[in-house]
Amino acid sequence: MDDEEARTRLLDAAEELFYRHGIQAVGMDRIRTASGVPLKRLYRLFPAKESLVTAYLERRDRRWLDSLRTAALAPAQPRARVLAVFDWLAGWFTEPDFRGCAFLNAYGELGAAAPEIVRIHKAELHALLADLTADPALADRLLILTEGATAVAALTPGPEPAHRAREIAELLLGE
Repeated sequence: MDDEEARTRLLDAAEELFYRHGIQAVGMDRIRTASGVPLKRLYRLFPAKESLVTAYLERRDRRWLDSLRTAALAPAQPRARVLAVFDWLAGWFTEPDFRGCAFLNAYGELGAAAPEIVRIHKAELHALLADLTADPALADRLLILTEGATAVAALTPGPEPAHRAREIAELLLGE
């Protein structure tokens, strides 16, 4: 196994374990066991747990935002693009392993010690919403709707929080 494969296996294991059980509840030995990567190589690739947490969140940020961006940009009409965000959320909320927002979960566990990618992720989400609306105030409101729906869905998984948020977004967008 080369370093790239080892890195991928470690990030896959970290993502599954951190997202399901929490960052503080999962030790490096558990990640080593789940990944099948020797401990020496794990620490060579990620010298500290913080570096693995950051890499996990950075990879998740890229995948999550790329998927959302693709879904949001698929419709031709600006209004439909905004509403596509909430349709995408509804699908995400119904995934069997959905546990809420990994970035807010990380911040909730780590507080001020959370990696900077947590703040960057939320800023990128806001920027995407601003690009879709060309109205910063509306983007602020949509961000709150998105985050609120995600928080509610974390407690009661299923598409309903996204559907309710979509209804509110329709009101905000008007006719």
